[in-house]
Amino acid sequence: MDRLIAMRVFVTVVDLGSQSAAADHLDLSRPVVSRYLAELEEWVGARLMHRTTRKLSLTAAGNETLPRCRQLLELADDMQAAVDVPSDAPRGLLRISVSTSFGQAQLAAAVTDYVRLYPQVSIDMQMLDRTVNLVDERIDLAIRTSNDLDPSLIARKLTVCRSVLCASPAYLREHPAPRQVDDLSQHNCLTHSYYGKSLWHFTQHDEELSVPVQGNISANEASTLLSATLSGAGISLLPSYQAGVYVHRGELVRLLPEAEPRVMNIYAVYASRKHMPATLRSMLDFLAARFTDEPAWDRNL
Repeated sequence: MDRLIAMRVFVTVVDLGSQSAAADHLDLSRPVVSRYLAELEEWVGARLMHRTTRKLSLTAAGNETLPRCRQLLELADDMQAAVDVPSDAPRGLLRISVSTSFGQAQLAAAVTDYVRLYPQVSIDMQMLDRTVNLVDERIDLAIRTSNDLDPSLIARKLTVCRSVLCASPAYLREHPAPRQVDDLSQHNCLTHSYYGKSLWHFTQHDEELSVPVQGNISANEASTLLSATLSGAGISLLPSYQAGVYVHRGELVRLLPEAEPRVMNIYAVYASRKHMPATLRSMLDFLAARFTDEPAWDRNL
């Protein structure tokens, strides 16, 4: 007996109210419908229906069996639909870890465009300003800014992370703008807790320069430093993917443009190349095509 067909016959008989109507709907003969019902009852081990010439009614066992048959048929239909989709088509859940600043400034728009292309994919973005353990925290893909990655992980470079030395017009009205890198030591510098907490690095005329800095505000993520800088609290070294738009609008002023802050790389990091899901592979290709070594946010900066 094909139990799925038997369950479908049973559900159809109940929904249409008669074996004859079910037979017509399923393009089966009435004796075949009766046989499927009898075989389903034999498999279940209980009578499912009271049959009379005028109407059908469910037994207690029938009332218990009916919702389970519906669930199994829905699952079977879902499985068939999955088979009908090409096996390499991106689908399912993808968990991505990313810093708050890059997630808000760039990645949110990127994944929005991605799910428009692949509507069967769901994205769970974890905005975390710390290094996550991909395996323990069930992260499929992490976006990391670094020049020193864990060698045990697989990484694909997406783009570069340049920084912009900047301050608000309000701050500069009260403090003279620095004319050289060493002048930064005399300013209130807003620093990142993990990157350049007390020493900022620059390249100027092929010369490496470092200057000690200090200030009254530090934070473990760049979005907070951006807000403080816009409010006139001091001078910051902010990623260009985040600060560039404010420089273009005149809300921030770029300082010492001839001195380039240390450049870092932005990577897509994942645990293994083996048995890589199609969704992860397509997301990697999508991000690599979108973010290049000359990203749009650095143009005309």
